[in-house]
Amino acid sequence: MHFIFGAPWFFLLLLLLPCFLWCKQYNKSYYFPKLDWISRQSPLLSWEPWLKILIFSLMVFALAKPFVYDAAGNAHKKGRDLILAIDASGSMAESGYNSKDRYQNKYESTIALAKAFSKKRLDDNMGVVVFGTFAYTASPLTYDLDALSFLLDMTNVGIAGESTAIGDAVMQSIRTLSFGEAENRAIILLTDGYHNAGRTSPKEAVKLAKEKGIKIYTIGIGKKSDYDAALLETMAKESGGKSYAAVSAEALTEVFKEIDRLEPSQIRGENYLNQKLLILFPLGFAALLLLLWMLYAGREK
Repeated sequence: MHFIFGAPWFFLLLLLLPCFLWCKQYNKSYYFPKLDWISRQSPLLSWEPWLKILIFSLMVFALAKPFVYDAAGNAHKKGRDLILAIDASGSMAESGYNSKDRYQNKYESTIALAKAFSKKRLDDNMGVVVFGTFAYTASPLTYDLDALSFLLDMTNVGIAGESTAIGDAVMQSIRTLSFGEAENRAIILLTDGYHNAGRTSPKEAVKLAKEKGIKIYTIGIGKKSDYDAALLETMAKESGGKSYAAVSAEALTEVFKEIDRLEPSQIRGENYLNQKLLILFPLGFAALLLLLWMLYAGREK
């Protein structure tokens, strides 16, 4: 079993502990005819400041999210290298793809769901390629999923041109994957159009992906008549991946769920195996001390 804190930065609050002993408090004025009647006592000799310090420390300890977990057998495992290749051509500006928000266009829905998918890939190295008339790497391979999510928000429809260069998208994804070291590599390509631009044909790109052992999962966005379903099916089949049709945002959600099952993040399921939070122990002890203090103070009155 291993012990770790999920939010250790909360321990910075412990820098406030000296205030319990030396920071000045607001005091009422009392008048005595003789100073000899007043006993002088150092705060270090009083039990109350130390009780406050203990209760405060226990609360900080709880905020730091202590937990234990079993990480046996994780050292030799690695996650996957995954690239999201997202179509940002002009046709992705079409609205009505999400039944819950008819004003949201296809690209916005795709980005939102891609972000939700990436957040689950805790131990994968992920990158993003955006394509239209040309393809470019919007995010290199990274384990920083928050940064990847931020970079996805920085893209928009038309940022790479109005056409659809599917071959270039796959080639750029392969280049981006070349900087990774994982044995399992895959490209998830999302598009709503036909290949009509770029310097590389989809056939050449798929051939190279197959040689390098890279799977391609293709997802058609919208109606099947809107995109080249036959091409996407061929690309997925030849590379060892799978092709999907996502006629709506709800359907795309289910597609991402299936890909998540087909390409599981290996470490994710075991990294914090048998995780047990310990927050209740320090909080319970702090609550008990507060209760005893209140009872003692009430009895003195």
